[in-house]
Amino acid sequence: MTLNYIWLGFFLVSFGLACIQWLTTGDTMIFKTIVDGIFKSAGDSVDLSFKLIGVMTLFLGFMNIGERAGAIRFLSRIVGPFFGRLFPEVPRNHPAMGHMMMNFSANLLGLDNAATPFGLKAMQSLQELNPEKERASNAQIMFLALHASGLTLIPVSIIAMRAAVAPPAANPTDIFIPCMIATFTATVAALTIVSIRQRISLLQPVILGWVLGISALIAGLIWYLTSLGSGGIETFSMVLSNGLIILIFLAFLLGGMYRRVNVFEAFVEGAKGGFDVAIRIIPYLVAMLVAISVLRNSGAFTFLTDGLSSLFSAMGLRTDFVSALPTALMKPLSGSGARAMMVDTMTRFGADSFPGRLSAIFQGSSDTTFYVVAVYFGSVSIRNTRYAIPSMLLADLVGILTAIGVAYLFFGSTLS
Repeated sequence: MTLNYIWLGFFLVSFGLACIQWLTTGDTMIFKTIVDGIFKSAGDSVDLSFKLIGVMTLFLGFMNIGERAGAIRFLSRIVGPFFGRLFPEVPRNHPAMGHMMMNFSANLLGLDNAATPFGLKAMQSLQELNPEKERASNAQIMFLALHASGLTLIPVSIIAMRAAVAPPAANPTDIFIPCMIATFTATVAALTIVSIRQRISLLQPVILGWVLGISALIAGLIWYLTSLGSGGIETFSMVLSNGLIILIFLAFLLGGMYRRVNVFEAFVEGAKGGFDVAIRIIPYLVAMLVAISVLRNSGAFTFLTDGLSSLFSAMGLRTDFVSALPTALMKPLSGSGARAMMVDTMTRFGADSFPGRLSAIFQGSSDTTFYVVAVYFGSVSIRNTRYAIPSMLLADLVGILTAIGVAYLFFGSTLS
């Protein structure tokens, strides 16, 4: 049971590092810092869960209208040939197909508020098919690995932060293509890693056709967006993301009216589940975020980055990227923590510096693995995650290495 060992490992490593700092530097405040972080993370976990209630209630209400109107089954039929091969345990046209499609689409377009409710609904649908309720099924692992790889077309929040730091980036959107390459590579890696574990052949014509089609679509979008300029990309992404949410809600309502569904009653019935899901994930979030806080406040990242810098220097390799590594190391653990690391790197070195740009690419290359595991598996009370976490972390590593490579490719000329 991987999660048990990881959770215990965080505490053991953190306590060991704190003791080392106390014995070598006499810093007795390290223990107070760790304890303060524990209580703060516990409170933040509950706050985060309560903040999810409104969003979960809203989207699950509309999802129930969409299901009664037949929209989810319609999506299931569209993606059935492709998903049927990636998720062979899920019956064709099962609602889970449509739920997963909604989640991936929301992720793709950067609709964070919509992606989580759609994803939790997908996990619940997959749990209905799971014969061992406390053990993750193959379909759930595949879904979560693809979700956590974080494939996003336009990193809107990262572009906004690059424009907001002082001094701001000269061209906040110049990390757009590198982010796209890194996150797409991480997604393909996640698909490949889990497929190997589940003995799914990716050479099937249907899978190859969909993957190549998506690749061509992304390439076309990149070509179009790069012709718009900085202001055009921000306007396009804003209109697309906000307009799509309104369009989804309107389509579900009109579909429900056409099918003579009592849309208000359907919304209320579906919305009732939002509160239950948000409350159910609190223990899992507290356990994971507290462990992550302990690891962060113990100085583990400083030890690791200093060690890597010395190692690469001794090997005669470049160390320009090491200053941006805290963002990459924090990303699987905490989205807000990684965001803070990115802002700190851009503030210290400059938004247009190599570390500043690389930290932005790291931030956009994947999702927050341990948060995703805590929330999604916690929502259906799964305790045995099997090989989900190692597979997701390996895909994260591929994304990190790709980010470093594309950063040197696109911005290496800025280095002296």
